[in-house]
Amino acid sequence: MQHEPSDRAQTVETLSRAISEWRMVRATYNGAEMALAPHQLFVRHDALFVSAFNPGKNWRGPEDYRLSYFNIAGLGGVALQDNGFKPLDGFDSSLPRPEDQLLLALEAA
Repeated sequence: MQHEPSDRAQTVETLSRAISEWRMVRATYNGAEMALAPHQLFVRHDALFVSAFNPGKNWRGPEDYRLSYFNIAGLGGVALQDNGFKPLDGFDSSLPRPEDQLLLALEAA
């Protein structure tokens, strides 16, 4: 589902605040509601993406935890939550692909 530019601007603003404050967001992606711990915003091929940890995903165990990448155009109803999160173990601000352009990432405490 594509969102209007004003919706995208609000989504980017909410995600930026969540990254800056290490706070969870609630969002809908491809029809599924989820809680996300956003770690970075970046641009890939002129599209905005967020890398985030989805704690509600069915992981085999903590050793499998990793960031997922969500196209901002597919995110809906992004809302900042009161609860915070800790960055994934070993997180650095390296981008998934060399051609990606970083906009914002978690900063060390």
